[in-house]
Amino acid sequence: MQFHDRTQAGRELAERLRIQQEKGLLPHPVVLALPRGGVAVAREVAQALDAPLDVLVVRKIGAPFQEELGVGAIVGDDDPLFDEDALVQLGLTETMLAPVVERERKELHRRERLYRQGRPAPDLTGRTAIVVDDGLATGSTARAALRCVRRQAPERVVLAVPVGSPHAADQMRAEADEVLCLQRPASFMAVGLCYERFEQLTDEDVLRALHTAAG
Repeated sequence: MQFHDRTQAGRELAERLRIQQEKGLLPHPVVLALPRGGVAVAREVAQALDAPLDVLVVRKIGAPFQEELGVGAIVGDDDPLFDEDALVQLGLTETMLAPVVERERKELHRRERLYRQGRPAPDLTGRTAIVVDDGLATGSTARAALRCVRRQAPERVVLAVPVGSPHAADQMRAEADEVLCLQRPASFMAVGLCYERFEQLTDEDVLRALHTAAG
């Protein structure tokens, strides 16, 4: 079943998380959206949980001949996290991907500066960090995000997505304390196919969502 749009998906995800919160399973939550698409979903989650919303900018490293084919990801100034199996299958090396990494790192820092506007990243120590995206395909960006979050000593790490590849969702269980994925279609092809409306969000959309949440 398709979600109508990211807002509807976020509300359904938020309802499941709110039930957990009422049971005391999400102490001191902070919601971390993977922009851009994850922000529209995460805004609904943050509002339902009465939790702060922030962004965790992660950039996919795409294959040079097909940018949408993710073979790794970067976050912050961390070393790239590559899918070694994918590199072998595609005949790629880390050296060959260096120009892609450099380009994506520049874009990552541009977005961080724009979205944060001087605000420091939230202190996750002892909190429940809820990482939210609009879907889970290969899992490369989610894995990089979760490892980055884990190093910041939260009490609990939750990955929450409306839809995802069953294989990727299962793999993420090694990275998060809990993986909440509402739909795992056996015939999963792409995140966008799981939504009736899946338009690309802009930087302005992200800033508007963050401003709304802060207000």
